[in-house]
Amino acid sequence: METLILLRDYFSTAVYTGKCLVFISEDWRVELTEHKDTDFSKGAEQASVIRVRLFKKALNEEFVSGHYEDFQLENIGELAEQIEKYVQMAIGTNLREAIE
Repeated sequence: METLILLRDYFSTAVYTGKCLVFISEDWRVELTEHKDTDFSKGAEQASVIRVRLFKKALNEEFVSGHYEDFQLENIGELAEQIEKYVQMAIGTNLREAIE
């Protein structure tokens, strides 16, 4: 969860639930969850996997799960930039504008 806490500082509009980071707008919901590799046979500790899940609001006002992508980058700044770029491309608008 350390990586999510660092990402929370980068994405000021996100809400940290203790389990995931959530961005929500009128039409979209974006969830970031952290997954650690529990294979202790590997030598050096690898960066956590951050899964980005996108949900679009359906006609019945429920958020429907769309696609997701996993990110595993060591540098937190680069990780945040790539996540932001991915979400912008997927929803077709600037992430910060969509959430405000």
